[in-house]
Formats: sequence, C-alpha cells, structure tokens
Amino acid sequence: MQSPRHLLWIYRAYVLIFFLYLVAPLLAAGAFAFNDSLFPSLPWQGFTWDWFVSPSEPKLGLLHDDRLLRGMKNSLYIGLIVASLSVLMGTCNAFLFERRSFRFKPLLYVLMVVPLVIPGVILGISILVFASMVANFADRSLGLFLTWLRPGIPLVVLGQVSFLTTITSLVIAARLQKFDISLEEAALNLGASRVRVLATVTMPYLFPALFSAFVVAFLVSFENFNTTLMLVGSDAPLTITMYDRMVKVGSTPVLNAVSVVLMLGSGLLALISVLAQRPRKA
Repeated sequence: MQSPRHLLWIYRAYVLIFFLYLVAPLLAAGAFAFNDSLFPSLPWQGFTWDWFVSPSEPKLGLLHDDRLLRGMKNSLYIGLIVASLSVLMGTCNAFLFERRSFRFKPLLYVLMVVPLVIPGVILGISILVFASMVANFADRSLGLFLTWLRPGIPLVVLGQVSFLTTITSLVIAARLQKFDISLEEAALNLGASRVRVLATVTMPYLFPALFSAFVVAFLVSFENFNTTLMLVGSDAPLTITMYDRMVKVGSTPVLNAVSVVLMLGSGLLALISVLAQRPRKA
C-alpha cells in the first residue's frame, strides 16, 4: 500500500536524524584529532598532523608514543588469540547444538547464552576470584605456581573467550541451520570420508560465518574494557592504557588520534566482513 506523502517525509527525516545521532559523536571525536590545540575541545586552533606524527612533547604523536603503541600491540595480540579460540570453540558448540540430541540440551544452551546478559564487571570479578582461588590452592597444597591464573594476558584471554564464545556460537549456528545436510549425505554415498566431507563441503559453506564471527570477536575483544579491567596485569591493552592515561594526565587530542585509527580499522574490517558474506555469482 502506498503511504501518504507526509508520512514518507517523516520517515526519511527520522532515518536521517537517527544516523546523524550515531555519526555525529564519531565525527566530532575524529575532528579534534586534527585540532592544533593541547585540549580536545573548542575553539578550533587550526589543522595539524602533530597528534599523529609529532616526535616530541607537548604534542607527542601517536606514532611516537611508546606506551600507546605497546597497548595497541597487546590489544592486537590478545584480539587475535581470543578471536581464534572463540571461533574454534564456537564451531564445536554450533555442531553440538545443531547436530546432536542429548539430555539437558536446553539447560546447557541457556548456560551458554548466560555470559551475554552478565555485566562485564561482574564477569571479570567472578573469573578473577575463581582463578585466584585455584592458583592459591595449587600454590599452597601442590607447590605449583600457576602464573597464567594470575592477572595478566592469559587471564584476559580466558575472560574474554568466556563470553565471546557465546557470540561466535550463535553466529555460526545460524549459518549451520541453513545448510542442506543432503549435500553431506551425497558426498558420503560417493565414498568420501567424514573428514573430507567436512573439509570440502561443510566448512566452505560455513566460511562466511566463520570469518564474520572472527571479525566480531576480534573487534569486541579489542575494545573490551569492563571485563579486561578486572583481569589485566602489567601488560595493559589499549583500552586500559587510554583509561590510565586519562586518569593520570587528562584527555589530550592524541587519544582522539587513536580513535580515528580505530574507527578506520573497524570500518575496514566490517566492510570486508560484509563482502565475505555476499553470495558468489555462479
């Protein structure tokens, strides 16, 4: 049914305002990365690249800020490990819940989804307390010093995987639900082994979901703050480094420069993820 013309204009105005509401803060944060001022605020003092490339204070640029670069390196390292483990475990979960029937399946499914509704701070504190209890028991009773259960990168990885596996499981399971299992049966009837069927039939079909789940897990891991804050050690990722810098020094446009880099990187990964999910032309 054709809508009245005034309702169409109201709908278009709403869509425009909605996207402006989403984009305006990002544009403002990005603009102040090029402001020739020591503070990320108005008035505008002129255009500069100093907050990206300046080698000296007081406008030490991102490319010469060792602490921010180290935090970005830690975030990349953590994000790649977390995304890989989450996709691996999420794939196993997807096959388990979509291809198998077993007792207490609904209960286990609910338990798998629970981490999504638990606040990140609570999840981080719970993991920290449990890991500390296990590490203290092993130290006192068994004489084992389990450093990977102490605050640090291994514990951050463990904490992030605990809830990102839920996301990857749901993404991959949604794709697996649409798979025509008769394709696997045909390949098996033609003499292919189960491993070969999995490698040549099932996994190529799941690849767009696997890649998208990897990208989502990586981005969420990279920007995660609440859970990471409770589990971090001396090797802090970028979000914790930025927070610590704001508390001690205050906000400067170099943090806006970091935001610009993150926005461009996230946008590029999101675009690649969308292109990977587009159906291929025969």
